[in-house]
Amino acid sequence: MRWTRLYRAGPDNFAMRRNPALSRILDGYRSIAIVAAMVVIAIFTGSVMALLGMMPSVGVTLPVASLMCGVLLLALLAGGPRMVRLRIAAASQASYDVLASVHRDALTGLATRSFFLETLNNEVYHGSKRAVGYLQLDMDNLKILNDSAGHGAGDAALVHLAATIREMLPDALVGRLGGDEFGIAVFGHDNRPALRRLGEELLRRLERPVGIAGRPVRLAATIGIALAPLDATDVDELISKADLALYKGKRSGRNVVVPFDPDMLGDERHRRFVERELRAALLLDELELYYQPVFDADRKVRSHEALVRWRHRVRGIISPAQFIAIAEESDLIDKVGEWVVRRACIDLPQLGTPVAVNVSPAQLRHADFAPRFAALLAQSNTDPASIIVEITETVPLQARGIELANVDALRALGVRIAIDDFGAGHASLQYLRSFSFDVIKIDRTYVSNLGDSRIDAIIVSAICDIARSLPVDVVAEGIETEEQFALLREAGCTRFQGFLLGRPRPLDELHVASAA
Repeated sequence: MRWTRLYRAGPDNFAMRRNPALSRILDGYRSIAIVAAMVVIAIFTGSVMALLGMMPSVGVTLPVASLMCGVLLLALLAGGPRMVRLRIAAASQASYDVLASVHRDALTGLATRSFFLETLNNEVYHGSKRAVGYLQLDMDNLKILNDSAGHGAGDAALVHLAATIREMLPDALVGRLGGDEFGIAVFGHDNRPALRRLGEELLRRLERPVGIAGRPVRLAATIGIALAPLDATDVDELISKADLALYKGKRSGRNVVVPFDPDMLGDERHRRFVERELRAALLLDELELYYQPVFDADRKVRSHEALVRWRHRVRGIISPAQFIAIAEESDLIDKVGEWVVRRACIDLPQLGTPVAVNVSPAQLRHADFAPRFAALLAQSNTDPASIIVEITETVPLQARGIELANVDALRALGVRIAIDDFGAGHASLQYLRSFSFDVIKIDRTYVSNLGDSRIDAIIVSAICDIARSLPVDVVAEGIETEEQFALLREAGCTRFQGFLLGRPRPLDELHVASAA
């Protein structure tokens, strides 16, 4: 990065702006010089008049000497500011270099977050009409690289990214805003298609293999773009809209460049509305648990799955599909998850069977998840063996990762672990190898096509064969017909769940349905 561009006029003017007292000193010198000049002019005029006999004679020596002293005084005063300025410039250069060093990120050499934002706000934009193209960049899968090859490899990737940006955009203002998040300000550019092409070229350069930790690695990133003043009228708004575009890129598959679009604001307003309403719902106790029974081959209830519902005071019952994803984007998922466990522990005696609770991938990423979960069980004096934690196959259980550590800690506590939606992703076999579990829940897509798809029938049978050899229970979800139930029982499934056997109901309705 060219640090002289951060302080647009260099260290000299930088010092003047940062220390107004220096400017006042120079202004004082200038004032004295003006007065001295007037004195010299007066002396010179008097001397000339005396020499011409227009004034009483004072001799020649005194006027000439006075004139020479005045000229000397004027020269000294005129040169004073220059000498002061040179000394200031020398001292300023030293402090300028130190300040620039302080505001460089220690790892990448880019601007720190605070320095980047201050410079962008005060030196570049600050409400002016100057065009600014802003790119918000976030690396993809840096955590996976850290977990698989160590944090040294992750640091090397960040350094390579910073070098690539500086090589491609030497005149841009570039800052490291967070761990793997970077801001790039391109001044004088408001052409959206051109900036998108620039971002795409940057991604292509990152995809070139680079040697990290002794092996070739291809890096990837997602970029959001916003323009000033077209999209935003201040820096905070500019960054917010670029971040909104970045988030859309993350949701759409990553490794893409997404310019901001005003339609995104509608999605953002909806997200914020739901988040605000959900916070209120937790305070107003608007959440409920519905329980769906899980049966054995003889249609005897063996457990229940707890399913959260939101009984909104205006909109009625809201399914988790409409709010869980939004909750996962904030701290609300932890609050909702803790509420579910606490409520399930309260209802457990009335259910009379073990209860399964779903745990979000976002919850498992917290290092303290397992201890907090254990504390909830202890507070309600709940036997851990009566709780089943369901995690989806999409949770990345990396070796030595936080997620796997939490799963292992729960199982050591006595909690049973179920793999939910098994077969829906691409990590089924890896899951079987990575950790110990107690239950496999076959994804409902295999169940729905069981009667018509020979391949699905073979897959279900294979899963059941694997389960018997481990041994673990196999739960088939989404059973809606007697034919499906018969085929699944024949294939070797040990547990059965679906509308055919029992629908999710609140606790009070569940007892009524069981009695009927």
